[in-house]
Amino acid sequence: MLNQWIKIVVAAVFEVLWVIGLKHADQSLEWIGTILAIFISFYFLIMAGNKIAVGTVYAVFVGLGTTGTVITGVLFFHEEISFIKVALIFLLLIGVIGLKLSSDQKEETA
Repeated sequence: MLNQWIKIVVAAVFEVLWVIGLKHADQSLEWIGTILAIFISFYFLIMAGNKIAVGTVYAVFVGLGTTGTVITGVLFFHEEISFIKVALIFLLLIGVIGLKLSSDQKEETA
C-alpha cells in the first residue's frame, strides 16, 4: 500500500512542475518539459487510483499539488504569502493527512 501513496506523492510533485510550466514556459523545450510532466503526473495518479479509492487519491493529489505550488511560488517566484494563506494550507494538509489515515484504517479492517 505504501507504494500507492508514493505514486500519489510523485504525481503531486510533477503536478507542481507542470503548473509552474503552464505559467512560465516560454520556449519549446520548456513546453515539452511541461507536457512530459503532465503525462508523468497523470500516469502515477491513474496507477494509484487502481488500488486506492479514486476520490481519496484525487483529493490527496490536489491537496499536495496545491500546497507544493503555493510554496514553490513563494520561494522561487516571490509571490505574496499571508497568515490566512498559511492557515488555509495547513488546514488543507490536515484534511489530506486525515484522508490518508482513514484510508489506511479502512484497508486494515477489510
